[in-house]
Amino acid sequence: MNDHVKSLTFYGGCPHDCPDTCSMIFEVADGKLLGVTGNPEHPMTRGTLCVKLKNYEERHYHPDRLLYPMKRVGPKGSKQFERITWDEALDTIVSRWKAIIDEHGPQAIAPYSYLGNQGLIHGLNGGDAFFNRLGATVMERTFCGEGSCTAWLMTVGPTAGLDPESYIHSKYIVIWACNSISTNLHHWAIVKEAQKRGAKVVVIDSYASRTAKAADWHIAPKPGTDGALAMALINSIIAQGRVDQDYVDNHTLGYDELKERAASRTPEWAAGITGVPADDIRKLAFELATAQPAAIRMGVALERHYGGGQTIRAVTSIPALTGAWRHVGGGVTQFPVWEHPYKFDVICRPDLIPEGTRVVSNLHIGRALLGEGLSDGPPIMSLMCWNSNPVTQAPETDKIVEGLMREDLFLVSAEHFISDTASYADILLPASMGAEMEDMILSWGHLYLTYNTKCAESPGEAIPNNEIFRRLAARLGFEEDNFKWSDSECLEHYVDWSSPACDGVDLDYLRKHGFARLKVGTPDDRAPHREGNFPTPSGKCEFKVEGAKNFVAPPFRQMYLDFQPGEDLDPLPDYVGARESATADPELAKRFPLNIVSPKSHAFLNSCYANMADKQHVQGEQFVMISPADAQARGIIEGARVTVANDRGAFKGVARVTDDVTSGIVVATLGYWRQLNDGTVNSISSHKFGDMGHSPTFSDNLVEVSLSN
Repeated sequence: MNDHVKSLTFYGGCPHDCPDTCSMIFEVADGKLLGVTGNPEHPMTRGTLCVKLKNYEERHYHPDRLLYPMKRVGPKGSKQFERITWDEALDTIVSRWKAIIDEHGPQAIAPYSYLGNQGLIHGLNGGDAFFNRLGATVMERTFCGEGSCTAWLMTVGPTAGLDPESYIHSKYIVIWACNSISTNLHHWAIVKEAQKRGAKVVVIDSYASRTAKAADWHIAPKPGTDGALAMALINSIIAQGRVDQDYVDNHTLGYDELKERAASRTPEWAAGITGVPADDIRKLAFELATAQPAAIRMGVALERHYGGGQTIRAVTSIPALTGAWRHVGGGVTQFPVWEHPYKFDVICRPDLIPEGTRVVSNLHIGRALLGEGLSDGPPIMSLMCWNSNPVTQAPETDKIVEGLMREDLFLVSAEHFISDTASYADILLPASMGAEMEDMILSWGHLYLTYNTKCAESPGEAIPNNEIFRRLAARLGFEEDNFKWSDSECLEHYVDWSSPACDGVDLDYLRKHGFARLKVGTPDDRAPHREGNFPTPSGKCEFKVEGAKNFVAPPFRQMYLDFQPGEDLDPLPDYVGARESATADPELAKRFPLNIVSPKSHAFLNSCYANMADKQHVQGEQFVMISPADAQARGIIEGARVTVANDRGAFKGVARVTDDVTSGIVVATLGYWRQLNDGTVNSISSHKFGDMGHSPTFSDNLVEVSLSN
């Protein structure tokens, strides 16, 4: 590029699946993205970006980027493709789909997406209206946090809860099942500032993560036992007389029943389950109740075992017991997105779904492709995948690969690279990246709207996801307005700009400023439940929910209300143990005695960036953390090649022998690509749901580790 070409700057928003949703600055010259920095004006981003995003432009122009539509010309999985035109690609898709519909009906086609892009237009729900109009199978998408959502909505309703920025005022901070330094970096900066001001920081996590090592106190319950710890905290707060009785009497429902339920959940009882000493539980209970304002940041990992939903109900009940909600900087944070004014019914158009359309879980995609569990309707004959990489991200990898290898399955993949999943595609569609499309990025970790400018040209013939669906809709003759709106028009329709939360903010404001804080109080005065006012049926924090039924929050199932899980739920929180443990299944534990935890990787964003050499260098080779005692018992030394296996599958990695994990636990992080490694961690993951919201059970898996041949 010539030196005299002047660069310009534009506002951007990080599109990745992360609570921080950073406001960014794009530097562009002559239609090319030159660099990306954090927006220094943003109160959370503060001009910094995580290790994944620091050279974001290099991902845009990576030599392996998919630039043109392609069709498969070799065996599935061989990555043998040849270039075709967009017309040929779209005509092939439409003709194949019409043939499938004629023979099997539209439910033989299924969409598959997640939050590889968080944009309102191009992200999780961006294709919902199209597939709902097509009459395709509805895909229930519960990779991450959906059981947490069910528990949260039951207990406190759709509230944003404690503002992450208000933690600066907290005197006591508990980060529960979240490795903030790797997955919530900008909130960690606020926590560190509060720590410098005198706040005590406690991390509850099963292993010594980066965040746990930076805390004042690390508490390490055994995997899947956090619910026992939470119930014992409730017991101890009550036993120590530290309940804010006035708050409980006026702003909660079901306290007497919760007190009775918790009476036998003593610290000694929990110590035997969790491995956390009873005195530590009493100390934590006392400090949580008395060091106000006290804040709890729950991570999505808290749901990832069978009893995860009940665990989150118990944890969510604690601030109401102690009266922490009275204070700025007191309470609990789940997903602040609940107070964002997004119009999901307009985005998804559930009114277009034909009556009786079936639902399939994205966690069961391998089984569904093999015809397992499809009790009604036709086989899945075509899958379209975008913003997701199920081969590495979903459970039961081997079943997924077997399903994708079906010669009669027509797979369409809209992608940036030939990922593990895309390698099995029949048609590849090149998708635009962040700086190449207009969008507003959904923020599930703070209270800001974040705008993303289309300021760079897509290389080759890549186009945005929504343009792909517009072109397909036109070929299929869909006449609804949704399929004719420009991206700018989508943003006008997808947000309730008349909401009080948007007072003084519109799309033009966002274009001029890049971000806007919702009008829901400031970090210095927001205490949304100081006087109760919970958005529940009773207006109170509901410890007890009579007649509760299991459900998945509608945005995670294309806003479809039919065929919800519907099982009866316990009216009260309690401890529900893991499915795979020595207690629950002693025979299985004899064969597979180690519990595996699979947190997010530090240098990858799920499976994004795992194909980039610089991120691989930071992250290191696929590894397995194992305790010295467990390593010695198996003849494993530091750096040895090991195999992690159970009846579902296996993967290989390098042993890291470390005291960061205790005996009985191994840790292997998520996101490595299968085509670059010998298996990945979800090869051993179970498809079974947790107790609420059809959540995954990624931390409810027993394995054995052995030296590789």
